[in-house]
Amino acid sequence: MYALSEEHRAVREAVRALCDAKVAPHAGEVDETGSFPQASYDALAAADFAAPHIPEAYGGAGADALATCLVIEEVARACAASSLIPGVNKLGTLPLLLSGSEELKARYLPPVAAGRAMFSYCLSEPEAGSDAAAMRTRAVRDGDAYVLDGVKRWITNAGVSQYYTVFAVTDPDRRAGISAFVVDRDDDGVSFGAPERKLGIKGSPTREVYLDRVRVPADRMIGAEHTGYATALRTLDHTRVTIAAQAVGIAQGALDFALAYARERRQFGRPIADFQGLQFMLADMGMKVEAARQLTYAAAGRSERDDPDLAFFGAAAKCFASDTAMQVTTDAVQVLGGYGYTHDYPVERMMRDAKITQIYEGTNQVQRIVMARQLLAGVQSRV
Repeated sequence: MYALSEEHRAVREAVRALCDAKVAPHAGEVDETGSFPQASYDALAAADFAAPHIPEAYGGAGADALATCLVIEEVARACAASSLIPGVNKLGTLPLLLSGSEELKARYLPPVAAGRAMFSYCLSEPEAGSDAAAMRTRAVRDGDAYVLDGVKRWITNAGVSQYYTVFAVTDPDRRAGISAFVVDRDDDGVSFGAPERKLGIKGSPTREVYLDRVRVPADRMIGAEHTGYATALRTLDHTRVTIAAQAVGIAQGALDFALAYARERRQFGRPIADFQGLQFMLADMGMKVEAARQLTYAAAGRSERDDPDLAFFGAAAKCFASDTAMQVTTDAVQVLGGYGYTHDYPVERMMRDAKITQIYEGTNQVQRIVMARQLLAGVQSRV
């Protein structure tokens, strides 16, 4: 029977204890004020959980894909917005780990590992969402540098992050003639739009990134010229697994609260947990959370091994877990009844937070396209 290793169980316990003490107490205020969860960041960074995936060679904890998912899951259980600290740090830095030069990795990964900087990922644009290859941001060679012009949209932690992996067109005459670059927040010509007014994950700022003749040295290109689109897609194959972990954490947090409430809330002279109709609802919630968790962990194993069937499993885990999170959090609101609909209880926040997991890093409709293509190509393990 499958079980986490002793080391992975220890990671889960350590992150859960930290989050119960230093993340969960601020989750409501972070949502109410829309403020960046600085207390969460400080606590996670101090414990090496803000970017646990970074290898030890660059000052990181060297956590494998499953351990990283456990961190994100447990943080999301307490505060979804805070879980985007380790989640987006992985998203932003993974292109460097997959394709970057040793010099780039040695320069930019240690500050993130040490908790001195964050890293965001700039792929989407106003006219390039699901069709990322249609991006219009340009990077034109000028001597020993590239000059970047364009707008990136829906960028998580924009303005807070110091560094950005930016994808831009370097060959407009071919589809996906795209390259990737490291851009610093302090580079001349970098600015940010106003924070988006969002349904959920309000503590994680989402803003546009404006690039106005930003001059980037050529040695900040990630990988070879025109290989950026392949790097972007390969990155998402891996990081969709972390979105699945986030969704599992949100769903588990809602289930935990609903169970505790059902045991305590009394109607008709007894706890509402005694009523079979509610028991069936809770059973379905628990069943779906556990199924999502197991699929996520299976995908994490494939991410660590970089298996050929990762694209299928990453898409499947992200799609199933996010759909589960949306249903479980909605059911948790129903368990609490009128109380669940108020800001006084956290399940309405969890329901709002869950929705984004069905949208970012590829909508669930796109995930189904990815899965279908993999199935039709015969690229799927049955083990």
